[in-house]
Amino acid sequence: MDDPPVSARTVSVAPERISTWIDGFADRHGAVQTSADESRVLLLGADGDRAWLELPFPPWEIPVSRVLTSLSVEVNRDRRVGVLLVRRGGYAAGVFHGAELLSSKVGSGYVQGTTKAGGWSQQRYARRRDNQARAAFGQAADVAARILVPEQDRIEALVLGGDQVAVTATLSDPRLAALAALAERRPRPLLAVADPRLKILQATASQFRAVRIRLDP
Repeated sequence: MDDPPVSARTVSVAPERISTWIDGFADRHGAVQTSADESRVLLLGADGDRAWLELPFPPWEIPVSRVLTSLSVEVNRDRRVGVLLVRRGGYAAGVFHGAELLSSKVGSGYVQGTTKAGGWSQQRYARRRDNQARAAFGQAADVAARILVPEQDRIEALVLGGDQVAVTATLSDPRLAALAALAERRPRPLLAVADPRLKILQATASQFRAVRIRLDP
């Protein structure tokens, strides 16, 4: 299957709406041909327009027939998913079943902002900031160990969000080695989130369950 061009625009569609979206694509572009691999379905309209539908939780065993019907069933399947969000200003861990948050813990960490001071003052300030960050990420690891580690053999995927440095530092905790390996099985960009709070954590379900669609043109 060809990859979408760099110029392809991207939309996200909730799993509950994917069948309706596909029907609309056929209405706009004529009879649709399909092809698929373990992580994507390609729609080719009669007018030559294309859409790549990326599964939120690959891999997928592609059925020989009824690809689109099977796709809808697959993306709407309720999964047990872990979520870990870490930023310098806070952290959150939760376990979802489908869109329902089953268990969670959120917290905040204090890390001072940058300074324009120079010389020794700047160095002391930087050391203090580093110590504060390490403490905050340690607290995030404690929460992940409490909420996610007991579930690591039951969840199908670990979804990550926040700041890359913060997430990487948190997952470097030896207690979270199995979670880090689980996250690597589903390489995805970090979810873009504000400083984690309960509402922020709850809202991630709409992001990690969505079907990303690349459109050309």
